[in-house]
Amino acid sequence: MSNDIQFMIEYICREVTLKLMSDFGWDIKAALSALYDSDTYAKLENPATGMFYQSPVYVYDILSEELRLGKIPTLT
Repeated sequence: MSNDIQFMIEYICREVTLKLMSDFGWDIKAALSALYDSDTYAKLENPATGMFYQSPVYVYDILSEELRLGKIPTLT
């Protein structure tokens, strides 16, 4: 994985973590656990999905739906 892709993934993770903490009142440990244990993160981390090109808001929306539904929503 290139340094540019890794940087983009880390930036998205930072923003998503901060939003989880803000929206749910979680501490950093709970927010990071929710993110890193998710299918959304697995897709974000896989360069073949191209998810790292998306905005942090888009990734957060997918993650919040996964947390609500227990699975990643079907994207149409």
